[in-house]
This record gives sequence, C-alpha cells and structure tokens, in this order.
Amino acid sequence: MARRTPETSTGTKKSKSSGQRVESVCRALRLLEAFATSPKPLSLSQLAAAAAIDKSASQRLSNTLLQLGYLQKTPGGLVPGCRLLDRSYDYLRCNPIISRAYPILVDLRRKSEERTSFSIFDDLTMIYAIRLDSKQDSYSYYAHLPGKRIPTYCTSAGRAVLARLPEVQIVDVIDRSDRKPLTSKTTIGKEESRAHIERARRIGYSVAVEEILVGELAVAAAVIDSNGVPMGAVSLAASRSEWTRDKFARRFGPMVVAAAQAISDP
Repeated sequence: MARRTPETSTGTKKSKSSGQRVESVCRALRLLEAFATSPKPLSLSQLAAAAAIDKSASQRLSNTLLQLGYLQKTPGGLVPGCRLLDRSYDYLRCNPIISRAYPILVDLRRKSEERTSFSIFDDLTMIYAIRLDSKQDSYSYYAHLPGKRIPTYCTSAGRAVLARLPEVQIVDVIDRSDRKPLTSKTTIGKEESRAHIERARRIGYSVAVEEILVGELAVAAAVIDSNGVPMGAVSLAASRSEWTRDKFARRFGPMVVAAAQAISDP
C-alpha cells in the first residue's frame, strides 16, 4: 500500500491570498508534514530537507514545536507529539457530520459484522474519519487508522463520490490522480475508471475488488449535502475468502445506501 502523503503542501501551491500568509506558520506545518511520508523518528537535517528550509530554521521551529508539545524527542530523533491528537479530537468534535455518522456506522457494523467506515472527500483522496473493524480483521493497524488517505479515483468510496459529480469534475480528478497500481487489481486506465464510476451512478453504490488491499471487497455509497454535493461516503469491506463479488454487492449494497441516506443532509 502506498504511504500516505499530504494532499497539498502548505508551501508549494500559490494562491491569491498568498500575500497574507505567515510564512513561519507555513514552514512549521511543512515540517510536521514531513512525517506523512516518513512515519519514523527524523533528525533536524531530515526535517529541514523535507520542509525545504535550512537547518538553523529547522532547529528554531523544532524547538518551538517541542515546547508546545507538537513534537517529541525519542532516542532515534523527533516524532509527532501527542498535542496533535488534541487537534484531531477538535476536528472530529467540530464536524457535525461526524457526530451524525457515528451511531449510524455503529448500527451498520452491528448488522453486517464487517468493517465499516466513513470517509471525507478531499479532492484526489478520501480521508477516513471513522473506522469500525470487523471481528476478523487481520490487516496492519495502519490500514484502520482514522486520518488515513486513500485514492479517490479507484476506491469504492471515491467512485461513489465521483458518481455524484459532473462529468468535467470526474475527468479532472482522474487526470490529476497518481494512477500507480497499489495491487495487481488496481484500475489505472482512464476509460475503465470512468466505466466503474458510471456503473456506480446507475446502481447507486460502488463496488471495488482488491483495488487497494489484496483479498478485500468493498462497497460504498455517497453522503451528500442539502444541495446534492457529495461530502464523503459510507463504505463496508469484507474478505474475498468469504464472499463472491455479486453476493457481497447484493447483501451490502442496499445497506450502505440506507446508511449514507441517513447521514446525508435533509
């Protein structure tokens, strides 16, 4: 599985409001983003290189973040500090769709006995916000953590979302996606990707088979706002050793659609 990468670097994309940015804040955030691609202790030199700053600036920023609890020292170097979990907690509490989705996901998990998730649409990636494991999950815990990003264009959740978007946006997302195979079954062709999305539009949910994890089946339906714009998706995943694609889709497709509708804005 490809390692998680930040969707947009805080220092590499220019915008109309860039003149109002505080560059020291951007550098500090780039420094924290270094751990997205290197989930291990990092030295000051490694942080400086990842944040595109000199070692002196890296040391000043790191000392500040250490004092605030956003970095922590270990024998092998610096790692993210536990204060970052506080900010994740704040995000989850401040997002009303998360509180609305959680009891519905719990009920879906109870009825299905399979892994259930709610992910948020963020352009080229979907971000897991809620993950409820099945009784038999044996994948690495990395695969189950909230905050993990997965590609939009080739996953059941992403395709369910794209099926709710205009064709021009679908083409744009597929064109800009890094279509590298994550397994031997990952869809990388543009036309094949659009065919999967069109099928999801016709039947109301999306099915993916071993697109990002070997041995995994997944089905998803989009969660929409009051204007019909997709915000995220409810997904359910199971093992191919227990289900055929068709039986899995027939059993759980209507369940994820019902859950997504219950979460969506009225």
